[in-house]
Amino acid sequence: MEETLLADRERVVILGSGWAGFTVARTLDPKKFQAVVVSPRSYFAFTPLLASTAVGTLEFRTALEPVRSRRTTVGFFQGWADDVDFKNKTITIEQAIDDPGQGMALTTDRHAGETKEQREFERKKDVEKGRTFDLTYDKLVVTVGCYSQTFGTPGVREHAFFLKDVGDARKIRNRLLACFEGAALPTTSDEMRRQLLNFAVVGGGPTGIEFSAELHDLINEDMAKIYPELIPYHKITVYDVADKVLPMFDEKLADYAMQKFKREGIDIKTSHHVEELRPGAPAGRGTEEAPFFTLKVKEEGEVGVGMCVWSTGLMQNPFVAQALDDVREAPENLQLLQSSKSTTLSKDVKWKVKKDARSGSIITDDRLRVKLIPSNTSSSPSPSDLSAIQPDVFALGDCGIIESTAYPATAQVASQKALWLAKRLNKADIDKAGFAFKDLGTLAYIGNWDALFQGGKGGRLQGYLAWIIWRGAYLTRTVSWRNKILVPIYW
Repeated sequence: MEETLLADRERVVILGSGWAGFTVARTLDPKKFQAVVVSPRSYFAFTPLLASTAVGTLEFRTALEPVRSRRTTVGFFQGWADDVDFKNKTITIEQAIDDPGQGMALTTDRHAGETKEQREFERKKDVEKGRTFDLTYDKLVVTVGCYSQTFGTPGVREHAFFLKDVGDARKIRNRLLACFEGAALPTTSDEMRRQLLNFAVVGGGPTGIEFSAELHDLINEDMAKIYPELIPYHKITVYDVADKVLPMFDEKLADYAMQKFKREGIDIKTSHHVEELRPGAPAGRGTEEAPFFTLKVKEEGEVGVGMCVWSTGLMQNPFVAQALDDVREAPENLQLLQSSKSTTLSKDVKWKVKKDARSGSIITDDRLRVKLIPSNTSSSPSPSDLSAIQPDVFALGDCGIIESTAYPATAQVASQKALWLAKRLNKADIDKAGFAFKDLGTLAYIGNWDALFQGGKGGRLQGYLAWIIWRGAYLTRTVSWRNKILVPIYW
């Protein structure tokens, strides 16, 4: 199969099928490159539409685009990147076909708790069972994304609902229906109804705010017709540790959203710290077998909730944190950067991938090439004087950042980087000019045909016109003609 895939073209292995990986794979010239995507999911999830699919405004298929397609020559292997050998240009892949977390948000390393010796033993067993294989590359594009950040809060990983993938949206929809059906039972007390229909959203960024708005629309426009007697019991609360929500918008737009939520009856509680999430009722208000959860908040104690949706940011992918660390043997085409070329390079220098101290993201140059720095301190010249790049290894999306820049970790940045890289590779002129981000603005839906728009050059808009821009922007970004037709039909 490898020989067939390679043919006479360079193989570009793309790790990940998110905004960056999917865009690179679809944009590379198939006459020049054989794009091969490696990802635990066989599709691209259109994340801005997940909140709409979670509440039933859109069907799940409208937020999906398959990696494999009759209309492309993109290759695909469903698996996890487990290790990388930069010198021999080889990736070790662990198959993910029977992954129990398929389609769900990733919150922890699947090998968490294993020692290095245990992991090596498991790797040998996987090889024997045919669960792992090696894949060679000419160019490697790392777009593995990030995991959902839980900050180690007890119970969150096990009991919270996330919104990073289609499986998460499906899980939320099922839980919403279960909460309303449970509240409708004649054996359910009023106190239990209030807790079942109390929905908490942790995180005041665009995802949390948009989901809260979509949930409010669902309850007041649809559930009110089906369960009219239950509507007085429902409540939606947004918690955030910061002193304001939507920090990426200017103060006037953020205040507009907060005032609208206040009028609609959605509580926003800033400067609140969630300490725990556990199943069962709060102390003294029910039993551990109660069909809801207890959210422990530092500022207000224990609160009974029917569902807690968690959207508090990102943590680094374990593959980036572990496998992409020490470079055991440097590749032969390693390029010293200009400031290092005047030094005599010792053979004793060992390299490692340069990481951002705060986020742990891979640091690249402005051509998205992965940067290396020495990992040992005993070599001469001083390691602090050395740096290099791998000309055939790139990192973009949430897992990669350009050195000395502060671009936001958004789909817009990821897709622009991906388009830039694919076009440069197609034209073989990657050294011509570096990547420059063009801010097209930020959008957020805040409910009832109302939205926020902040332009990249400082302009702002709120209300119905911003809502039209919000819908138009996402409609034009959908990939397939199927979804370009289905999305407006469902809307």
